[in-house]
Amino acid sequence: MAGLGSSPPPKGRADRGVANRQNKRMTGPALIFGASGGIGAALADVTAARGYGPVFRFSRQAGDFELTDEASIAACVQRAADAGPPSLILVATGLLAREGQRPERAIREIDANWMAENFAINSIGPALIAKHVAPIMPKDRRAVLAFLSARVGSISDNRLGGWHSYRASKAALNMIAKGVALELARTRPEAICVTLHPGTVETSLSAPFRSGSDAGVISPADSASALLTVLDGLTPAESGKCFGWDGREIPA
Repeated sequence: MAGLGSSPPPKGRADRGVANRQNKRMTGPALIFGASGGIGAALADVTAARGYGPVFRFSRQAGDFELTDEASIAACVQRAADAGPPSLILVATGLLAREGQRPERAIREIDANWMAENFAINSIGPALIAKHVAPIMPKDRRAVLAFLSARVGSISDNRLGGWHSYRASKAALNMIAKGVALELARTRPEAICVTLHPGTVETSLSAPFRSGSDAGVISPADSASALLTVLDGLTPAESGKCFGWDGREIPA
């Protein structure tokens, strides 16, 4: 789920990045976790269109994996490992709301079970994916591991409060990505691990939280294309950071 109030990406950093790296882009195997969601499906389609292959589309809805079941995650990674070291791993899973449960508007609404579920899906599950994909990432060439996070996971950018479980679980995800980035750098110096803010995307998940005008709302396809362009422009020096779909770094 994207943060609210996003605007179309300006011409700038992301465009320069893809121009600088367009001849260096790796187009080997790609793994997409959460490929049945609005953004996840679009990311899988754009990844395939840009020449990555094979593209492994892992979906919770299809029963490929469950974020709370480490064995199912390991099985997905093992299936993909036979195709060779992946050039791209995208984790497009996440939890914001479900029937009868919305993000908290105040601390009095905090519920231990709901908070634990947020952390299980938004933080622990992606960490388990990282645990299993890191060993199969190439040691001698560029590869990218990216997680969908959210601008509201930025501690320094939190000016409104609320959404406590979601904010905290996405902040935890950003920290996990930072730790993974540091560890990968020791044995895979060309690897990049980042978190991404996809913008306010037109999906059923975001519908209850969008403004009536839908100003600044983008399609899943546009978000996915912009995110892939951002990733194309990153270098190992930027590993461990969080970037918006406009290519701008989001502070921790």
